[in-house]
Amino acid sequence: MNNLTQQLKHGAEHAIESLSDGWRELRARAGEALTRFRSDGSEVATREDDGSDVDLPGLSRWAFMAADVVEDDDKVTVRLEAPGMRREDFQVELRESMLSIRGEKRVDQETKKSGYQLVQCAYGAFRREIPLPVAVKAERAKATYRDGVLRIELPKVEGARSKQISVQVH
Repeated sequence: MNNLTQQLKHGAEHAIESLSDGWRELRARAGEALTRFRSDGSEVATREDDGSDVDLPGLSRWAFMAADVVEDDDKVTVRLEAPGMRREDFQVELRESMLSIRGEKRVDQETKKSGYQLVQCAYGAFRREIPLPVAVKAERAKATYRDGVLRIELPKVEGARSKQISVQVH
């Protein structure tokens, strides 16, 4: 019986290790789109986070916050999908070539007498860091929020253009 117990213990440890490895791989591949939400309003860092889920018992703590970064001749436009929020829920900051978007998504409390509840949306404070491809003019930036999408337009600094580099074969 002791041998069977050891085998079960080893199998359980291996399964937990595999799940942890898979979670780390998902987080790495998802880049910064996978965002952790915290209920205490504290700063949230997606990369340094240890992956523990102790803040929001019974609620989802992670969500994909899809973002587009588009560069044209005159500006860089960042679009972040963040449904269910208000414009005053966001704090947008630009530091050098990093755009930081912080906010808090609050739970709308509904009381129902039914015994079944499914919560798949993440709630709480979040921070999303988006690297910009070129230098921009922070003082001329504009942010709008409409239909669940935060749109930030950042005019480029004069002469700040991406340069295509051709690859030579030797």
